[in-house]
Amino acid sequence: MGRRVLVVDGNVDAAESLALLLRLYGHDCLTAHTGPDALTAAAGFVPDAVFLAIDLAGLDGYEVCRRLGAGAAGPRPRLVVALTGHGQDGARKATAAAGFDHHLLKPADPDALLKLLG
Repeated sequence: MGRRVLVVDGNVDAAESLALLLRLYGHDCLTAHTGPDALTAAAGFVPDAVFLAIDLAGLDGYEVCRRLGAGAAGPRPRLVVALTGHGQDGARKATAAAGFDHHLLKPADPDALLKLLG
């Protein structure tokens, strides 16, 4: 069964490529490229899962995640995954503190992404 997935990345090509991949596996995807746009998209799309970059314009991914968790854009998605180039312990602790469910390094392994949606 396909999930509703919001892909948020300031790199338009990265966001669109990931969304295309997920669509090929039957998921309904929407993309956003800034923090504020992510919150607006989440409110209207009501995603089951969000793949969220950290480095975003307007609001960073940490703040977007906190706001999603607080219900600022509707019900909290069941799964919020950080997609980041930062893999150090400090970055992992920061994503956990912000409320992310998982922390994956870019470029994320497609099988790992699909498994999380499974």
